[in-house]
Amino acid sequence: MEQWLKDDERLDYLLAENLRIIQSPSVFSFSLDAVLLSRFVQIPKSKGHIVDLCSGNGVIPLFLSARTKAKITGVELQPRLHDMATRSIAYNKLEHQIEMKLGDVKDVPKTLGIEKYDAVTCNPPYFLAHELSEKNTSEHYAIARHEIHLTLEQAVEASSRLLKQGGKAAFVHRPGRLLDIVTAMRANRLEPKRIQFVYPKRGKEANTLLIEAIKDGKPDLKILPPLYVYEDNNEYTPEVRALLYGDEN
Repeated sequence: MEQWLKDDERLDYLLAENLRIIQSPSVFSFSLDAVLLSRFVQIPKSKGHIVDLCSGNGVIPLFLSARTKAKITGVELQPRLHDMATRSIAYNKLEHQIEMKLGDVKDVPKTLGIEKYDAVTCNPPYFLAHELSEKNTSEHYAIARHEIHLTLEQAVEASSRLLKQGGKAAFVHRPGRLLDIVTAMRANRLEPKRIQFVYPKRGKEANTLLIEAIKDGKPDLKILPPLYVYEDNNEYTPEVRALLYGDEN
């Protein structure tokens, strides 16, 4: 086990997928948002090629590998996170399906190829650079969470350039950026088709937004039923338990 881990890293379970992932409390650990996005996006089941931007420790490619046989390429800017992702892929013996690229999302269309891909997923930095606070002491977390190296608009533009006509781009973000996301998508030939709002509990405001667009699609937006994360007793709802732990029946 130790041969796979460095420093304060640990090997966590992805229970629903029966996989393991390398995480670190000081460098990077995935959140529920990654789980939600990986289940929300519509992807080809067997053929095709998917790109995951802002991959972090490779969690979304790992989640997606349980849903499809398509090739998956993850893109991560930070060498430390790229290294964690690469080791997780090797640990799960998924090198034949998942490949990690170290690089800047803004440069990815040039390096990976324009209009070649069937789907793009992205869990981008949520917060504007000027919102960076002293509380985010880890450089790794600061870059992952704040638009220091990548803005929302740049992520949307890169996604569109990667996608074939008819390809799908799916993002997870904060509801407050909905109009920014839609504006950026439509400016880059991406037509929003599916939106789902995620709420911490019933009666609370939504705190997460899932949105999927089709490149050169026709306008026709569907608002999916709301997803609630916790019951009033602070336990996961059945829907979220199924996402995290699989079918327990």
